[in-house]
Amino acid sequence: MERSTIVRVHEGLHARPATRFVKLAKGFESDVEIIKDGKAVSAKSSVKLMLLAVKENQEVTVRANGADAIEALEALIGYLENPKAGLEEEEPAANADTPEAPAAPAPRVAAPAATEEAGLRGVAASEGVAIGPAFAHFPPEIAAQGRTLKQDEIAGEIERFRGAVATVQARMDRALAQDSLSAGDRGIIAALRDIAADDSLTGEAEALIRDASDAVSATITAASTIAADFSKVDDHYLNARADDVQAVGRQICLALLGQDDVSLETIPQGAILIADDIGAWDLARAPLKRIGGVVCGHGGATSHIAIIARTHGIPAVLGLGDRINALRTARDVALDGNSGRVVIDPDAATRADFTARVEAAARERAGLTAFKAVTPKRADGTIIEVAANLGSLEEIEAAVEAGAMGVGLFRTELLFMRHMHLPSEDMQAETYAALAKAFAPYPVIVRTLDIGGDKPIAGIDFPEEENPFLGWRGIRMCLDRPDIFKRQLRALLRAAVQGNVKVMLPMVSDVAEVRQTRVLIEECAAELKAEGVPHAAFDLGVMIETPAAVLIAPALAREVSFFSIGTNDLTQYIMAADRLNPTVAKLNDVSNPAVMSAIEMTAKAGVAAGIMVGMCGEAAGRPDLIPAFVGMGLTELSMSPASIQRAKKTIAGMAGAST
Repeated sequence: MERSTIVRVHEGLHARPATRFVKLAKGFESDVEIIKDGKAVSAKSSVKLMLLAVKENQEVTVRANGADAIEALEALIGYLENPKAGLEEEEPAANADTPEAPAAPAPRVAAPAATEEAGLRGVAASEGVAIGPAFAHFPPEIAAQGRTLKQDEIAGEIERFRGAVATVQARMDRALAQDSLSAGDRGIIAALRDIAADDSLTGEAEALIRDASDAVSATITAASTIAADFSKVDDHYLNARADDVQAVGRQICLALLGQDDVSLETIPQGAILIADDIGAWDLARAPLKRIGGVVCGHGGATSHIAIIARTHGIPAVLGLGDRINALRTARDVALDGNSGRVVIDPDAATRADFTARVEAAARERAGLTAFKAVTPKRADGTIIEVAANLGSLEEIEAAVEAGAMGVGLFRTELLFMRHMHLPSEDMQAETYAALAKAFAPYPVIVRTLDIGGDKPIAGIDFPEEENPFLGWRGIRMCLDRPDIFKRQLRALLRAAVQGNVKVMLPMVSDVAEVRQTRVLIEECAAELKAEGVPHAAFDLGVMIETPAAVLIAPALAREVSFFSIGTNDLTQYIMAADRLNPTVAKLNDVSNPAVMSAIEMTAKAGVAAGIMVGMCGEAAGRPDLIPAFVGMGLTELSMSPASIQRAKKTIAGMAGAST
């Protein structure tokens, strides 16, 4: 029996609703499938269901075959037609959303490339500098046994496989029971346990065993097949699951072989962990306080390895590829997690340089704490707000601890990228309101969705573009997709009742873009008023990051309440030098006279119009440039939390700073 329906589950069958749907389906004896766009998957596999990517308002067909098929269809169709289905609180072990929130925004870095500096270059995945003894972690690869089972061996092999799965689940349950486990690490292990329990992996492996494949070979094949499916999907959330599936498959194989993975328990204090790949399961259980740094052949800035490293403040360079083999026999390693540089067995001069940088960083951190509560001012008494650039609510604590005077840039794209679906208006409103409450009475500036073909998200189809950095992105995309943009604007209007929310538009190059946005804001405000939903007005500003915005700054200043200069993109556009391309890195310098002239032009236009002029690019935290920016008339500088106290010290030490 089968029936079609329109999915009304809020935001579709993402992680939690999918899990609940699968639990419901498993309560029936009938075989149940869900079909979308001609593709059918088992409704009893949360992994396969997530890969189907069922969205709200899409049509699907539910097919049931068995004694209780009628009851199954009624229950499952009722679930799909319920907007609130699956959104109730779920037990922690079943919540697969948790691990997707990075502890810090993933750095945008160039692909590994050679540099003029000595050493190797990889992906700068977690900031910081370290030097220490190398600890090589290269566990042997588990090879498929390739044994063909006899018919009378199959049943026993399936039981052996099920026992191995149970062993892995028990190990993960014990890890989750530890009070010392951080919330982020707990979420990652919980996600791995969900995969170990999912029928998509175990069912695939058991099917192979029934076809006479030995359990180890079947597990390797099943994990590789499912991981490949996740890797093919153009979605960051799903791509991350590929590594998780492989990690779980490896643990099952080890249990089948009666082996334990090579332990990290013996890593010396301050050692640099060297590996081709490290499973999230292994790293989350490691003595992280003893690890001085991580260098890895695989992994990127959004991998679970990077997330764990950033959470625990461990410098990390990933993505070295085959060049990681050069470190297998290294005695000592120096690494710079800010630039991605790795030096093998550094000579005396390099060792002295890295050691001095590590010691200087420690001394500076200790000395800068005195500036946490300082309110820096110009010589004329004007307060210079030193704010934080954030990408998620998880970063609030670090910013508050650093003494941030509000938020100068909240990147909303992470809220969109971390999920398999577009975030709802309620989800966005709650996020923006929580941000505002955390920093009240200081202002928080929320940047509207700044997304393009270089960083696609689920729910928005981006065209293939020769140069996505100059394409359909930022305010351009938002104005073309009012269905997405208005949802965000409504959420911001609702959050603005907190009283300290400001909104900034990215990639502006024409005054008309600001005016069109104001029309949408007015429409949203009218809708909310008619619905009786509390809301309030907010200050609207623009991010100055295109040469066009600089040249029309006087006209823009008459339309908005503030400017925020985004030096990262402004520099690359003015210098015509891709900021992710290491071969033109020398050109990508904010201190270049052309860029500094553009910043000064913007500041003059803003000051003349009587609006606030701030900066949210990385240059805002540079002590060598802060005096010049303050001298131009900037009264707000926003940066990573780690730079806030240093910036406050710089401003406080300026003598006679004035506009």
